[in-house]
Amino acid sequence: MKKILVVEDDNTIHKLIEETLKKENYLVKNAYSGTEALTIIKNDNIDLILLDLMLPGIDGEDIIKKINKTIPIIVISAKTSPIDKAKVLLDGANDYITKPFEKIELLARIKVQLRISNNQNKNLKYGDIELLKDNKTMEINKNKISLTRTEYTIMKELLLNPSKVVTKTRLLDLMSIDSENCDESSLKVHISNIRKKIRKITQVEYLEAVWGIGFKIKE
Repeated sequence: MKKILVVEDDNTIHKLIEETLKKENYLVKNAYSGTEALTIIKNDNIDLILLDLMLPGIDGEDIIKKINKTIPIIVISAKTSPIDKAKVLLDGANDYITKPFEKIELLARIKVQLRISNNQNKNLKYGDIELLKDNKTMEINKNKISLTRTEYTIMKELLLNPSKVVTKTRLLDLMSIDSENCDESSLKVHISNIRKKIRKITQVEYLEAVWGIGFKIKE
């Protein structure tokens, strides 16, 4: 069963969405603030997020920036401006529904995003590297490398953007989901640890630092 996180501070709307999802046999997790949502995302395996934008604590737009892009996000908001919609979609949301909404449309959009996610959320491959989703390990030429949760998060983001530079800010945002204490020095430590693990099986350098910007997977 797919697990959906509902992030909504309006109790009436929240209850409506929760009951609608349960009737379709989805597992539902509930959050009423941005801070609560990030805690659930950190500690649970969520398949999809239904997200209001105007939340107490951390708002929905900041949550979108912090979440790993492999978790589909459908924004449900009273904001109807095309500018607002465009901004959150460009920031990483997968879909946008304005309030009030019809339940049949919400369920259809959920099914579409879960179908897309099922096709995309498989093992990531690039060149000799394969990132294994099920056991959070990495393989290089069939040699397995165990990764910590944060190391896996970093490698996933780099492999989702092969040959492109991933900024330090983006990586730190993703790391903050797993740890409250993260800065550039801790990012460098994690990158260094990944490199050390790779060097145990090959002298090929797979991670490249782009000075002042971030990191990338070498072509």
